[in-house]
Amino acid sequence: MNGARVFEDAYSGVFREQEDFFSCLHEIMGKSSWIRQKVRNLRLVPIIAGSTFEKELRSQYTEDGMDDGIITDTIANTALMLKYRGEMLPVRDCAIKSILDRAGIQGSGLRRVERNVYARILNDVLKVTKGEALLRISEGKVSAVLSGDCNDYAILNMEEIFLHTMQYLQEEFEGCRYMAGFYEHDMVSAMWSIDESGLLSAYSRELSLLGKTTEDMIPMVRVTTSDTGTCGANIYPMLLNVKDGKSVNLGSPLKLVHKNGSTMADYDAQLKKLYAKYQLAIGKLTELLEVRIANPVNCMSEVMAKLAIPKKYQAEALDLFKAQYDVWSCTAHDIYFAISEILFMLECEGASGSRIAKMEEQIARALSMNWAEYDFPEM
Repeated sequence: MNGARVFEDAYSGVFREQEDFFSCLHEIMGKSSWIRQKVRNLRLVPIIAGSTFEKELRSQYTEDGMDDGIITDTIANTALMLKYRGEMLPVRDCAIKSILDRAGIQGSGLRRVERNVYARILNDVLKVTKGEALLRISEGKVSAVLSGDCNDYAILNMEEIFLHTMQYLQEEFEGCRYMAGFYEHDMVSAMWSIDESGLLSAYSRELSLLGKTTEDMIPMVRVTTSDTGTCGANIYPMLLNVKDGKSVNLGSPLKLVHKNGSTMADYDAQLKKLYAKYQLAIGKLTELLEVRIANPVNCMSEVMAKLAIPKKYQAEALDLFKAQYDVWSCTAHDIYFAISEILFMLECEGASGSRIAKMEEQIARALSMNWAEYDFPEM
């Protein structure tokens, strides 16, 4: 946990026990709801600290037995309320992008204007916007304003997604074990290790030819989803080194987008593709063992730049790589694992679960790159 209360925008809950993870999900889902409204009926109202409006809101919250800390947190973040059909709720920071999407507004210029101007501009657009909006209300705030029109956003119950995953892994594999999970208002994720003797056999054979072993590696699955439009229901094949606790993403996930009437039956169908997806993913990783790199340091630097990894982590990963590997000759496999060290760096810094998950996906794009394009001497 990061010390924030559940209703706060910055809340990040990390759960080492499966029971605690599902308990958190169940409690939050029980306090959450979906509401459909015409976009033209939505209005943003700014909250100014110390204003009469703020005092009236706090008084109303006290009368209704609600925690006025929600108001304090909102003023510190978006400083906006969303008004619709006589109701008014605080706006969470993760809802801003979806509100801008509903209004059809792009660009960062709005961030530089005062909140009352910001609200006025959006309201002028919202009142002439056609269609419906699907509001996600969670822990006393609006977490998303999604498209509510036919065939647009499809609601998938997050608790069911993780329950179905756990049940499938238990039934279809030799064994599985919950590793960790996190809940943030714009993303939820959980990981399970899986016991399946054949999954790593080909990879193990190739590593053994190079004098290496998969003895400390086990297959792992990460499921990541969101009910704010951040991502779909994604199933990632991964590897975990049980000796040092470091993980490696094995590429693009099985994805189910929240559109076109997607259902839990569609998600169950994705789960049934997991074994084949894992074999394909581990095959791509195995192919990297055959890609010799003549200019490892520069190649690694160029690949990280192409992946748009922040320069701070590029430098730290390169320093670690130089200390651990033969920098005169190695494989793309070595470099991929070296880049994946950035995930451990983020964990050590206490980065949020969503930030680490996004970096995993960012790094995994390297599996599909043409490494020869980046294997050249430093200019």
